[in-house]
Amino acid sequence: MATRAAAATLTAATSSLLRRSASLRPQVLRVPHRVPPRRFVRHIASSTNEEAAARAAAATADTGGPTIFDKIIAKEIPSSIVYEDENVLAFRDINPQAPVHVLVIPKVRDGLTGLDKAEPRHTEILGQLLYAAKVVAEKEGVANGYRVVINNGAEGCQSVYHLHLHVLGGRQMKWPPG
Repeated sequence: MATRAAAATLTAATSSLLRRSASLRPQVLRVPHRVPPRRFVRHIASSTNEEAAARAAAATADTGGPTIFDKIIAKEIPSSIVYEDENVLAFRDINPQAPVHVLVIPKVRDGLTGLDKAEPRHTEILGQLLYAAKVVAEKEGVANGYRVVINNGAEGCQSVYHLHLHVLGGRQMKWPPG
């Protein structure tokens, strides 16, 4: 009984002391509710929009109608051209994902709506596209580090069914990219 009384007295004294001294109060660990940074929220929203756009584009992928890239090649839609030769056109992306974001496209689609449609007859243009990506990187001052991306199909978030390469650079690229 005496032990209980002593423990109760000690507890009461400790509680009284803690109430009087803020510096001696036990610290309650509070984990602040973290709100994701706005860019993260935008990324999720834009990712969702991008996925929806890719699904919608896939529905009409192989109809043979002109794509927005065909209209850019025909100069019906203005673009900021970075590189052009007889087979390839490279221009700045209107929704850049890096300080340097250039799209490289073949001027003639020839059934090459995505990389999955590549056939042996496309070997030369595929090589020309990669070479053009290298030239673009040099022209844009990112030859020391850049990324070349090809989105393929709806699950790859391809939104324009005209094969195209994205040349991304001007910042540290992260891995994994997706």
